[in-house]
Amino acid sequence: MRILVAEDLYLLRDGMVRLIEAYGHQVVATATTGPETLDALRTWRPDVSVIDVRMPPDQSDEGLRAALAARSEMPGLPVLILSQHVEQLYARELLADSAGGVGYLLKESVFDADQFINALERVAGGGTAMDPAVIAKLLSSSSPNRGLERLAEREYSVLALMAEGLSNQAIGRRLFLSESAISKYTTSMFGKLGISDDDDTNRRVRAVLTYLNKP
Repeated sequence: MRILVAEDLYLLRDGMVRLIEAYGHQVVATATTGPETLDALRTWRPDVSVIDVRMPPDQSDEGLRAALAARSEMPGLPVLILSQHVEQLYARELLADSAGGVGYLLKESVFDADQFINALERVAGGGTAMDPAVIAKLLSSSSPNRGLERLAEREYSVLALMAEGLSNQAIGRRLFLSESAISKYTTSMFGKLGISDDDDTNRRVRAVLTYLNKP
């Protein structure tokens, strides 16, 4: 994969670059400010980007703004946002366009190399990768969604794990169910959410966005 790393802290940026390259991927560019990030996104159109929310010049939300601006120009451009803390507004803004290829992880997740690289690969493939803490925060203040209210408890549990980016096999291991059972739950869940029969990746993304992007 061709990857952009946008992070103003040298040690973290250098560590991510080394980690990504150790897994056989290519870092095509790095950026340390919001404007640099947007320019790099436009220039390189990477397969996926790792972008810190807070970057210079103001250390507010320059990284996120750069990602949103790039996705508005290049719909579906894959971005994985990193944040020191769960910032609900930023997560919702990222999900607001209802497109796939998005992720939101806490920075501490970077220290789990396999988890971090897996998240990058899922986002690059058009999927989602959401930190469980981010999901919990979003749900804690969300109003019910009519489609979600129709889900059985087990279907809801499957969807919650799907939002983390887990495969059916991984969800089955977490819930102590067979992969075929998980497949049945997801099929039923798609029907209740009104998600038409399409390629499986697209249906999973749409289901996760329904789950996370509630009013």
